[in-house]
Amino acid sequence: MMKNILLLLLLTLQFSGAGAQGSGVWKVAMGDTIPDFGFTLKNAGDSVKISNYRGKVVLINFFATWCGPCRAELPRIQREIWNVYKNNPRFALFIFGREEGWDKLNAFVQQKKFSFPLLADPERQIFSRFADTFIPRNVVIDETGKVIYQSVGYDKTEFEKLLVLLKGSLEHK
Repeated sequence: MMKNILLLLLLTLQFSGAGAQGSGVWKVAMGDTIPDFGFTLKNAGDSVKISNYRGKVVLINFFATWCGPCRAELPRIQREIWNVYKNNPRFALFIFGREEGWDKLNAFVQQKKFSFPLLADPERQIFSRFADTFIPRNVVIDETGKVIYQSVGYDKTEFEKLLVLLKGSLEHK
């Protein structure tokens, strides 16, 4: 009986991530300055640094093509964030495919008809600066390079908080 209770408790803890591939621990805390890192914008394209985007509100999303909660969140990012703010000069969006290469990402974008920038992170070099496990993840960085929002998993209520934060940060200045 005790063994069954322990197993049930462990299963409950494992699956309590509310739409996430777990809940996870952040390596960068709220209010921290984002660690600088470089990445490639397009397949064999230009390399940039995240510090190049100081002065902008930056949303970073980590996902994988196989992740169910990620696949539920990405269409909302397209409709409610990218389509709304893509022409705002004070906004940048970077969606990194954790452990995903360009070939898989290009096929995924074509299949889903996304127009936002999807970027490869095949070795978790960028993801590992923020966490060790669990996706989807969102990070919002303010104009000074400080983390002002973080979320793990896809939850409709939490996504609404992200939308309110972006609207307040981008439309009222």
